[in-house]
Amino acid sequence: MSLQNSNTQAQRPSHPNPACGSIIDAQGREIEITEDMIRKACEDLEKSRVELAKKA
Repeated sequence: MSLQNSNTQAQRPSHPNPACGSIIDAQGREIEITEDMIRKACEDLEKSRVELAKKA
């Protein structure tokens, strides 16, 4: 049994701050979910909850 050398390198994420997972957009492209995306979603959710609480 022999080991073969491979020129394949680990693929680097397209975004410097990847989280885990991906989503598929309307055009069928795979988009990595990043930490920044998660932070923004959490901030937007928190903001909407605060606005709802003010209305109540």
